[in-house]
Amino acid sequence: MNEMINRRSLLQATGALIVTFSLMPDAGGAQPASLAKTVSPDRVDGFLAIDIDGAVLVYSGKVDLGTGVRTALTQIVAEELDVPMSQVTVIQGDTALTPDQGTTFGSLSIQNGGMQLRRAAATARRALLAKAAAELRRDASLLAIRNGVVVSKNELDGRPKLPLGALVGGTSLALPLDNDAPLKAPADYTIVGKPMPRLDIPDKVTGRFTYMQDFKLPGMLHGRVIRPSGIGATLVSYDETSINHIPGIVKVVHINNFLGVVAETEWSAIKAAQQLSVTWSKWEGLPDEAKLWQHVRGTKVVRDDVTSNIGDAAALRAATRKLSATYDFAIHTHGSIGPSCAVASFVGGKLTCWTASQGVHDLRKQLAAMLAVENDDVRCIYVDGAGCYGRNGHEDAAADAALMARAVGGPVRVQWMRADEHGWDPKGPPTLVDLRAGLDQDGNVIAWESELFIPDGIATFVDLVGADLAGLNSLGKLSPGGVLNDLAIPYGIENVKTTAHRLESTPLKPAWIRSPGRLQNTFANEAFFDEIAAQTGADPLELRLKHLDDPRGQELLERLADVSNWRDRPKPDRSADVVIGRGLAYVKYELVRTYVGAVVEVQVNRKTGEIAVVRFHVVHDCGQIINPDGLRNQIEGNIVQTVSRALKEEVTFDRSMVTSLDWASYPILTFPEIPDVVIELIDRPDQVPWGGGEPSAAIVPAAISNAVFEATGARLRSVPFTPAKVKAAIGAT
Repeated sequence: MNEMINRRSLLQATGALIVTFSLMPDAGGAQPASLAKTVSPDRVDGFLAIDIDGAVLVYSGKVDLGTGVRTALTQIVAEELDVPMSQVTVIQGDTALTPDQGTTFGSLSIQNGGMQLRRAAATARRALLAKAAAELRRDASLLAIRNGVVVSKNELDGRPKLPLGALVGGTSLALPLDNDAPLKAPADYTIVGKPMPRLDIPDKVTGRFTYMQDFKLPGMLHGRVIRPSGIGATLVSYDETSINHIPGIVKVVHINNFLGVVAETEWSAIKAAQQLSVTWSKWEGLPDEAKLWQHVRGTKVVRDDVTSNIGDAAALRAATRKLSATYDFAIHTHGSIGPSCAVASFVGGKLTCWTASQGVHDLRKQLAAMLAVENDDVRCIYVDGAGCYGRNGHEDAAADAALMARAVGGPVRVQWMRADEHGWDPKGPPTLVDLRAGLDQDGNVIAWESELFIPDGIATFVDLVGADLAGLNSLGKLSPGGVLNDLAIPYGIENVKTTAHRLESTPLKPAWIRSPGRLQNTFANEAFFDEIAAQTGADPLELRLKHLDDPRGQELLERLADVSNWRDRPKPDRSADVVIGRGLAYVKYELVRTYVGAVVEVQVNRKTGEIAVVRFHVVHDCGQIINPDGLRNQIEGNIVQTVSRALKEEVTFDRSMVTSLDWASYPILTFPEIPDVVIELIDRPDQVPWGGGEPSAAIVPAAISNAVFEATGARLRSVPFTPAKVKAAIGAT
């Protein structure tokens, strides 16, 4: 195992006690002490510890979901403390050890979580230099830390050097985190801004990495849940004797509508779940899938959120020319390639859960509520799982494991099956957007109006499936989340009104999925802006530049035009069977941070309706870049995943349950279909860093839709852009 896993195992074995160090004044002299590990986000020792060998432990509430953020966080701390990256180990997502920095989502791991670590490291560096100055009887301003050693800034000075480990003293780094502690100047960076190799990749490519699915405990049993025949079906009866022939059955766990089996081996648990004789009630409470958008539009609106209201709403009615269009975005599942997994141990009224949850502190509260125990009696420990980019089934697998572990009094591992993952994880909800624009007699855009139909909040705490079935509380609630962000537009138009209609319900349990709301809203806005360009005879790029008064946005679009040869692109030959087209899209994420622009090249087979996405040119400005290589990984992942969502992905269902339960019925992009991704990064070392985990996803569907229009003259307003939809749009054109 690698060093990180060894350190984690040591900490898990010793509980929450840890020896660190103190730089606080002590009249009696610093003495070694073992202190309870604080998880306060207001104290340096909540985030950092240094041992006598100079090794740095970083405690991060933000976790690495496969995005490379562990490497970037290591770079941030190593840079600010002036220690080699090899001396820094990141402990992530452990409710007993790491501060609650919020769920890992929203492209905030670096922007928020990383900056908390940077300030903690800066506070520690200042204190270390002050202590070294006292020991060396020198002014702290004459000292610096280089490669983990305090040295004189004057390299000719012969005074002794002090390794950081010699300064730690053996007790707690009990310092308040100082947001005003001086940060290292970007001009002095030697680690941040450099393309560092991902720390996790070597073990992943050699098979040594411990994923959640690989995690084991001594004496561990295996559990499987028998799912209802319909989402709202209830348990009528079951015959436990129907699985008597299967060896190693430990217990059938029955709590209201929760029905699970625990066995000594995973195969016995799988066979028991498949063969247990069960009768469920009939339930058909879902709407007709064929009438989904009528259902969405007809759902009761509980409130309207006006997200922007600029100028005079009457300007649209008075416009010389008017345009309107409706865009819809299908229900999506996360489609994690590795099904969710968790291990739980319930001993002496206390639960420990190993989980790939991206919000272990929130999950801790939910599991405590479900089991009716105190929060302090639950510990959740993050172990890397399959990527999710939003709330998938990780937390629900943890709830399943917790219920069965309590029932048998020993550790239980629950590995979801593919049908569990596709059928029972929360979904990105169906999204509907109506857009209207008004033009004056010269073709200028003078008014813009949009209406979004979206559920009343995307879940912060989604009710845990196991708790729902068992009739237990799991703190399920909804909050507004990010679905409104990017509903407004980044362009300067005098009269703008954007409204979100908050709906009372949605067909399937909703939760955030990569770039929630921002993706759907940007798709509609950027595709509609192209419609305006076509109606006025303007080039899509020039129309955007005409309405953009943001210098960073203008610079980005001009660089995009250059790298993609936009202004010299050839005209498509629409008479050919396979037509090439190019499309452009732009976003200023949430109107307050990361800028992204993209030009995509597509090939459209006019006879079959198939779209091949050939190449994406992306220009990306997220301020200060921590790891250019890691950022490129993120952008590439955004493009590939969202091309899949735009072309292929759609949850299907009947009146009882989800029916897209495998990769045949819920297809995703295959390796031969992956486009080339050409990336230009704009680094701004003196600016704050913004997120890169989501923004470049937002421009993908609109860019593809706009490229298909250039190629064929057909407008695609409904995601996914399936061959049937493309053929119908071409036929209508």
